[in-house]
Amino acid sequence: MSDEKVAVVTAGGSGMGAASARRLAADGFKVAILSSSGKGEALAAELGGLGVTGSNQSNDDLKRLVDATMQRWGRIDALVNSAGHGPRGPLLEISDEDWHRGIEVYFLNVARSVRLVAPIMVGQKSGSIVNISTAWAFEPSAMFPTSAVARAGLAAYTKIFAEQYAAHNVRMNNVLPGWIDSLPATEERRQSVPMQRYGSSEEIAATVAFLASPGAGYITGQNIRVDGGLTRSV
Repeated sequence: MSDEKVAVVTAGGSGMGAASARRLAADGFKVAILSSSGKGEALAAELGGLGVTGSNQSNDDLKRLVDATMQRWGRIDALVNSAGHGPRGPLLEISDEDWHRGIEVYFLNVARSVRLVAPIMVGQKSGSIVNISTAWAFEPSAMFPTSAVARAGLAAYTKIFAEQYAAHNVRMNNVLPGWIDSLPATEERRQSVPMQRYGSSEEIAATVAFLASPGAGYITGQNIRVDGGLTRSV
């Protein structure tokens, strides 16, 4: 087994996932990246890591990623679960199929990868899982109904996981981004943020990297808002 730190990043070809992979690599992690576009393979090559083209909605693709990571480095210290975009629309016009699709994109993406990686971390007696969620998980917006509903479920899943696996020194936390520069910018949205600006993907990546670091070793089961003060409820 290698002594190097190893991070797996899903949906890591662009946006906050890619920024997280870059930051973790800069912090000394070897990175394995899954992306459906092929951009993950290119980024992994740039970072001296391992890339797999596939979907986090496929158990087979995720297993290829985890198996390749273990074959190459023999351990996984951090798992970062990013996601694409699910269905949107007026609440009463969202079909059963679109609700199911939202759960696939925003919740099962985590459950699938965790089933594969958590047992490895338990065997190591260490590991950090960080899920990129949304600021609207607790203060939902009609703009993002399937995301808000599925990620409220993700918050519950995270608390259950933390309770069951903290004794194994395996942690799970969620990062809750607000308006980030990987999204289309509008003045109305910018004005809604107390800090009067969009956040950057690099700021999300810095929070992800902290939660994956030894400095966050006593943090688990939490939902960390990174939204410029947009949501402020307890």
